[in-house]
Amino acid sequence: MRIAHCVDLFHSKQWAAYQHYAFDKKIQQPFKQIFRELYLPTQDELKEKSVSRRYAGNQVQPKQTAALLRSRGWKADYEEGLQKVFHKEGFVAKIFAMADWFSPAEVEAPTLEIIEFHNLKTFKNIDFTLINERIFSEIMRDIDLVVSVAHVGGVDPEASHSSIEMRSVLLTETLRLFKINNVTINGSHAKINGTLGEYSVHLGSAVVHKIASGYLSILPVHSQHRGRLFLPFIDDDPNSAEVISKVLLLARDKDIQDPTILSQLN
Repeated sequence: MRIAHCVDLFHSKQWAAYQHYAFDKKIQQPFKQIFRELYLPTQDELKEKSVSRRYAGNQVQPKQTAALLRSRGWKADYEEGLQKVFHKEGFVAKIFAMADWFSPAEVEAPTLEIIEFHNLKTFKNIDFTLINERIFSEIMRDIDLVVSVAHVGGVDPEASHSSIEMRSVLLTETLRLFKINNVTINGSHAKINGTLGEYSVHLGSAVVHKIASGYLSILPVHSQHRGRLFLPFIDDDPNSAEVISKVLLLARDKDIQDPTILSQLN
């Protein structure tokens, strides 16, 4: 017996049914499981067999990156860099980057290069098809989190595709429950056809634009003042809550009473 991972739900072809059920019954899970981000090997990764360039070129803050990954079981080695060892499975996951993780005061922020899995006995690369899918997904989830949180400039980059996909599912289910039909999700944006105009909300950064008018300044409410917006997991995810609340607000723009927002819409 083991706890089902989103990889299992994906292969069962019943993943969407579980997500529908969780929303309909307002089931709040103690951690992200049904709504966990899934990462499978891409076509480029399968073609290269054992080298992933998924996050190549992303600059990250060294001190924040090392601290974040240490909390998730990674360790920083002076010679090998950042790595996560799986003794039972017999391999180690490694992140290669031009960086000194022990000197956070670098002039130039380190740039991620490649991700590889090495055999602990032979030290040779392991083909991605031989890596347990759950482990592969969780490794890529760790790095995706780093790229999103510790990215230079503090910007949530569009490289975080899986987070955007999961927010798309959360938003779709929320709109279904609220019976809102004037919102369409197109890639990384939610398009809203409101009464006072048309809007676009980015699912990664939560940035709002009014079509043909430009950027809208809608400040997120601090967590202690936030309303009872239902999320199907207990993990605090303020970005998802911000995206969903902004979409719901603009979908019913005729009911907005905040003078600061109204002055921008008009």
